[in-house]
Amino acid sequence: MSKRIVVGITGASGAVYAQRFIRLLVASGAETHLVVSPLGQRLLHDELGMEGVNLDALTGGNAPAVTLHNYRDVGAPIASGSFRHDGMVVIPCSSNTLSAVATGSAQNLLHRAAHVTLKERRRLVLVHRESPLTLIDIRNMAAATEAGAIVAPANPGFYMLPRTIDDLVGFVAGRVLDLVGVEHDLNIRWNPGEKA
Repeated sequence: MSKRIVVGITGASGAVYAQRFIRLLVASGAETHLVVSPLGQRLLHDELGMEGVNLDALTGGNAPAVTLHNYRDVGAPIASGSFRHDGMVVIPCSSNTLSAVATGSAQNLLHRAAHVTLKERRRLVLVHRESPLTLIDIRNMAAATEAGAIVAPANPGFYMLPRTIDDLVGFVAGRVLDLVGVEHDLNIRWNPGEKA
């Protein structure tokens, strides 16, 4: 049975993580619901050269596999606890969005969907990318974690001896797929008895 995953893109650097994650979700057959903040749209432009939210570019040419929701539409289905799904991932997750999640602010659809995910005790993964961290970020991470979120910084592992940027991006995307229970065949497993 395919998964139903909600994805948020915000304004922290790391558009390539969002793109790879969405492509892998679509390839897995997951029903994908997407919401992009205004700064997330700027991120897609600045880092991937997109005009607006280009679903074909994000999905690798499989735009119909993704439902795009308007960031300001707090009445969209994903804003309701009755919208059942298998998890929400904010990738990349800005410190601003982390703060909204940690404090329960829900002024837009992305924040509302995250709040509802926690309220319904569903999996919420925040792929925070900003560095260094302020004490405010650290306290917000603690508050979000106490509320039930998983903070998964976009930190690639190097034990697989990556050779390309794509290897590093794939590692992060694979770890996040694991967190929402989506199967993949990326080479991210630590096995000290095998050589990479």
